[in-house]
Amino acid sequence: MAQIEIKDVKKRYKTGVTAIYDLNLEIEKGEFVFIIGPTGCGKSTLIKMLYREEKPTAGSIFVGGLNVAKLRNGSVYKLRRKIGVVFQDFKLLSKATVYENIAFALEIFGLPKSEIHGKVIKVLDLVGLKHRAKNYPHQLSGGEQQRVAIARAIVNGPKILICDEPTGNLDPKTSSEIMDVLTAINQMGTTLIMVTHNRDIVERMKKRTILLDAGRLVKDFKEGTYESV
Repeated sequence: MAQIEIKDVKKRYKTGVTAIYDLNLEIEKGEFVFIIGPTGCGKSTLIKMLYREEKPTAGSIFVGGLNVAKLRNGSVYKLRRKIGVVFQDFKLLSKATVYENIAFALEIFGLPKSEIHGKVIKVLDLVGLKHRAKNYPHQLSGGEQQRVAIARAIVNGPKILICDEPTGNLDPKTSSEIMDVLTAINQMGTTLIMVTHNRDIVERMKKRTILLDAGRLVKDFKEGTYESV
């Protein structure tokens, strides 16, 4: 079984809008996959269904063996332990330090402080921000804030990292640096799924690319075969 299996998935909102039509998709462990397409094509809906922010109207979604579509609300935490999520707008706690922002993601699982400290320092080192541990978000650049958000998302060792426009608010140089961090995380074995509008990044990275349009999978470019469309 693939790490992520999406079978005959449809998503229709209460407003009557259908965001996803009959989607079938498999993502293997350790893949790096871009999801692209015009605004309103269903990209965000798709990833929200992967971490159970939204439920499919029909079909099944298996993530790490869990049937997300049938997961009870009280069991969603089992899924969230498998998945880290990074957003465009960082979503950091403004009154908490860099260290505290990352540690909070572990405190909710009740880990002892000694274990939390070791994990936080390790991910801060990975994203190159050990020297910023005592700083607050407003003291950081946009790129540094996104690195903190990435560190927070991976500190619990998720098998899958989902990134929703992680470079959307960043300049080209900073975006490239963030992509280097994400590539390093992927090379450590984490499956990485990234929604983006940035075709330059997609063309440069040459990873598997899923193109959606009007809620339908239009093209599945295998790694290294993406061409601007």
